[in-house]
Amino acid sequence: MTGKRTVTSSDALVQTPADRDLTSARRTLSVAIEGLSALRDSLNGDFTRAVAVLAAISGRVIVTGMGKSGHVGCKIAATLASTGTPSFFVHPAEASHGDLGMITRDDAVIALSNSGETPELADIIAYCRRFSIPLIAITSRAGSTLAQAADCALILPAFTEACPNGLAPTTSTTLTLALGDALAVALLERIGFSAQDFKVFHPGGKLGKKLQRVSDLMHGTESLPLCQPDTPMSEALMIMTGKSFGCTGVVDAAGLLVGVITDGDLRRHMNDDLVRSRAADIMTRAPKHVPPAMVAAEALRLMNEGKVTGLFVVDDGRPVGFLHVHDLLRAGVA
Repeated sequence: MTGKRTVTSSDALVQTPADRDLTSARRTLSVAIEGLSALRDSLNGDFTRAVAVLAAISGRVIVTGMGKSGHVGCKIAATLASTGTPSFFVHPAEASHGDLGMITRDDAVIALSNSGETPELADIIAYCRRFSIPLIAITSRAGSTLAQAADCALILPAFTEACPNGLAPTTSTTLTLALGDALAVALLERIGFSAQDFKVFHPGGKLGKKLQRVSDLMHGTESLPLCQPDTPMSEALMIMTGKSFGCTGVVDAAGLLVGVITDGDLRRHMNDDLVRSRAADIMTRAPKHVPPAMVAAEALRLMNEGKVTGLFVVDDGRPVGFLHVHDLLRAGVA
């Protein structure tokens, strides 16, 4: 006997704690993905009716739910509010002690309950029915008290909780949250909520910077390097040098931008006749430009695509500013 242990095929199947953690995580995500796929396929006319109800009200969308549903409800309310639909969360227990006064007849209520039998929701349900306040239910049981009382019930498809005991809300809360996101996005598209509208509600942080307009960052008319088509290149070069943008715009007698002269144009026409040429002989015609109302991040994309470092800002055909990539960098857009 040598004392050596024979390695069997079962040894290869033994998982380390780290392996088990990864297996568990992947199983949880797979269960969630299956649930989301089923949710996507289950959407029907009830969803479109819910969107129509929310779009038609003149008040706010009140979201309510107890426990984990309440936490999800807070996020749904925040998403709605930030995408153009005034909304806030009302705790069902607090509603029974005075906060029902926060809900008006101009509002609509979204009530979340996996079982549809959450007792704390009873007073909100009764209040909605008494004052004809539109009630939208998100639940997994079509025959539940909540679903039956609602004007529109969004029923979650059959799912399996990722919790191995089948108890902790996991897949159910993921589906509810995703359905809330779907409602918010459908609503913002229906009401035509734009990127500029989004900026009004998100002025801070990286997102707020990306949503700045070109007009917020551009150099004004006093800084513009401009010349006319018949300007001698000897003068045009002085204008380019004096304004330090590395280019000059060419405008006609009406003040319309008809061309641009860049460092690249100078290199392409570098010869003994350059300084004796006119701006019209050297300029690139119909140059790319951006409007002052364009979102700055979109202007950056155009610069990257065109491989340029600056663009004239044009309004009604006339240059009103100049935007350089350095302006975008300083503003935190790039």
